[in-house]
Amino acid sequence: MQIDEEQLKKFILESGLVSRSDFEESLKKAQEKKQKIGNVLLSEGKISETDLKRMEAFVLGIPFINLSNVKVDFSVLSLIPEPIARNYNIVAYTKSEHGLEVAMLDVDDLPVIDFIKKTSGLKILPRLTDTSSIKAVLVQYRKSLQVEFKNIIQKESSSFGTSGGEDASKPDEKSEVDLKKMAEDLPVVKIVDSLIFHAILQNASDIHIEPGEKELTVRYRIDGILHDAMVLEKNAGSGITARTKVLANLKLDEKRLPQDGRFKKEQDGEKISFRVSTLPTFFGEKTVMRILKENTHGFSLETLGFHGEGLERIHNSLTQKTGMVLATGPTGSGKTTTLYTMLDILNKPEVNISTVEDPIEYQMPRVNQTQVKPEIGLTFANGLRSLLRQDPDIIMVGEIRDGETAALAVNASLTGHLVLSTIHTNSASGAIPRLVDMGVEPFLITATVKTIIAQRLVRRLTPNKEKYFLSPAEIKNMEKVIDLDRMLALLKLENIIGAEDTWDKIPFYKAVKSSEFEDGYSSRTGMHEVLKVTPTIKDMIIAGNSQDEIEIQAKKEGMMTMLEDGVFQAVLGITTLEEVFRVVSE
Repeated sequence: MQIDEEQLKKFILESGLVSRSDFEESLKKAQEKKQKIGNVLLSEGKISETDLKRMEAFVLGIPFINLSNVKVDFSVLSLIPEPIARNYNIVAYTKSEHGLEVAMLDVDDLPVIDFIKKTSGLKILPRLTDTSSIKAVLVQYRKSLQVEFKNIIQKESSSFGTSGGEDASKPDEKSEVDLKKMAEDLPVVKIVDSLIFHAILQNASDIHIEPGEKELTVRYRIDGILHDAMVLEKNAGSGITARTKVLANLKLDEKRLPQDGRFKKEQDGEKISFRVSTLPTFFGEKTVMRILKENTHGFSLETLGFHGEGLERIHNSLTQKTGMVLATGPTGSGKTTTLYTMLDILNKPEVNISTVEDPIEYQMPRVNQTQVKPEIGLTFANGLRSLLRQDPDIIMVGEIRDGETAALAVNASLTGHLVLSTIHTNSASGAIPRLVDMGVEPFLITATVKTIIAQRLVRRLTPNKEKYFLSPAEIKNMEKVIDLDRMLALLKLENIIGAEDTWDKIPFYKAVKSSEFEDGYSSRTGMHEVLKVTPTIKDMIIAGNSQDEIEIQAKKEGMMTMLEDGVFQAVLGITTLEEVFRVVSE
């Protein structure tokens, strides 16, 4: 089913959705790049995907289907395996005597239609849809699989129930041979594989396996919040821990000391790394797996939540040949993703980029990435020392943890390198006393540090949200934590609100729970503060001013604080005020 391009062009023009001048400009680009006109209009934001797909469906003479709020029966949904549905953007939604109706983004994909026809034995009736519809149906696979996996896990874990009653009461007495045998036991392998598969499907960032007095609790961290996934038999704990240790190449019989390891897995064509940590607790070993998707890319600073003055400051610091750019924040606040996004901007054939990381979270082409191995003496400091002999232009140090690494990073930026790194502090101005505490002289900080970014992650609202306006009491409460006049001026400066708008006229949004999204949020975005080390701030650092005084000066010079940026995101309807105040508790 080929789309008649000439007919599509005619329909787009007649629809009035795109002005003639925009259409002609895009047509010229499409001819130059040998692309389809629809794709060019879409990439430039001149037409919405839904409108384009509706017109394509009209030209092809087939229906356009919106499945955003349609509950598909699992017996129909499962006629197309989930990996095929996800990789080829095709879902089955209705089965009748006429055949199987499938919604897809590209009805030209004949091989996949043939494959489904052969596997289902049904006549296939293709329909056009948009990305949001495909995503909504893909979530339904997850919901159905959740029930299926819970059943598998509960069934398999119950097989531990009565077996080895004596061993269960003395878990520490199992030998390495017993543990290895247990780790290779089919029910244990099935449970661990199911827990991992289940976590990846739900976009969890961590899996917590926690032994209690009478049971084993499994929790997933999704969008920064821990959720109970399931409760298993207490006896399943030692087998699951042993299996995880085998995967991560850890010592099976070492239960008194914490251990760290890692392993890799591929699921639906996606490479995923796992960082494993075991820790002895009162009721047994607790295991935490951090899930890192290696081939995550396609971020831009804008999609991470940067805007306005802060965005300009980062772009400006990335044009420098020397100096340091620091990202600060607690563990799991997206610092590394911000650094990789900056590396992606800097990654050009004419520069040599080298990194020292623990662990290597994303793999990047043309970037020389080194994994820290403290057990053999390859620390951040030693790795950085060796890197300087490799003629780098840009260096990324995963984290500045000690005085030696800090001193080397400062020296590297003084000797003609651009250094990107992370440091654990609560705010941008807090990075300065932290560096001083590590032994870096204030005059060296002023000579090297160009920009400091502090960040946190807040959950995004789903499109199904409820608009409301602040009451006088809520405005009064907000005044206690934020300068409302300054915030209003910042919003007007970025043209987010009208010149005459006041707080009682600005709409905010509340999360609305749905069957698809239990708490009304989906995925996360960043809120940031970007501190530029200006001549005034340099003088304050030399004079030994406190971080609070530095922050006050940075605000005078145009820095939007993290809390202000959070309110900014709430005004845009990206998140809620409750979520902002939950994350940034002053």
